[in-house]
Amino acid sequence: MKILKLIGLGIVSLIVLLLIIALFIPNDYTVSVSTTINKPKQVVFDYAKLVKNQENYSIWVMKDPNVKMDYQGVDGTVGFKASWDSKDDNVGAGSQQITAVSEDRIDVDLHFERPMKGEAKASTILKSISENQTKITAEFYGHSSYPMNLMNFMGEKYITEAENQNLANLKKILEK
Repeated sequence: MKILKLIGLGIVSLIVLLLIIALFIPNDYTVSVSTTINKPKQVVFDYAKLVKNQENYSIWVMKDPNVKMDYQGVDGTVGFKASWDSKDDNVGAGSQQITAVSEDRIDVDLHFERPMKGEAKASTILKSISENQTKITAEFYGHSSYPMNLMNFMGEKYITEAENQNLANLKKILEK
């Protein structure tokens, strides 16, 4: 019986320690990844601003070939909304809506329904390096409330890997 009390005390102590650590971890995080595409900025921008083109390079869309997509509005303009619904929990259900477009940046609001509800923001930022080279940066702005912020490092790692692959796929398409 004494051993069970010690195990129970150890488990409670670990939980309390994790909750204390979570107090010092920021609730907000940003993932930022970049690559250089050997094409003029306008060519990269014209392709990247169209949300429908993500079907060709986004690993999340490509995970489920049966994902149901719904589009509302004029693609590449403020207000355009793309919604997805998949039976695959790795894809889930949600939407993204373009909130701002300028010659150097596209901003979207993300709304997740499944597998977990949530809100986030993302941006695609473009910078001309030379006449035929463009630096493209994908940024994701996440938020987790206490105590779930303890898991932010896992979300950051997952999103970083995914965005790096998305940019590699985009680079391959545009440099053909």
